[in-house]
Amino acid sequence: MKTVIQRVSRAAVLVDGQTVGAIETGLLILAGVGPNDTDAEAKWLAERIAVMRIFPDEDDKFNRSLLDIGGGALVVSQFTLYGDAVGGRRPSFSKAAPPAIAAPLLDRFVGYLRAAGVARVETGVFGARMTVELVNDGPVTILLDREPLR
Repeated sequence: MKTVIQRVSRAAVLVDGQTVGAIETGLLILAGVGPNDTDAEAKWLAERIAVMRIFPDEDDKFNRSLLDIGGGALVVSQFTLYGDAVGGRRPSFSKAAPPAIAAPLLDRFVGYLRAAGVARVETGVFGARMTVELVNDGPVTILLDREPLR
């Protein structure tokens, strides 16, 4: 699995102009699934993201986690994280998992975030054309992935 994590002061995802998920202070998580990803990768990423210290303390140091601040997470499926743009002029997405694999694993990833203690977890709509609005705080953007252990 691959994720792009953005620290936000607010974020929302809309489908057909309607808000389907929104958070205030927390993390926008763009998440992509590879064809060989399993629950192990999803669980590791969720647990890691929940405790990653990327929020400022009183000295403006990265010493607080999403759990520490009681922030929310907005998870948006993003198969384009597996885009390969090396050849040709159009990216290939053949390295992304098919929807039958990706959708349930992303649902479990969301469940793992909740199990890790993230009180508010919102999502987009898998496979929909979405508009994502965010105010990146910092800005802070982290790339975090976990390749299948095989």
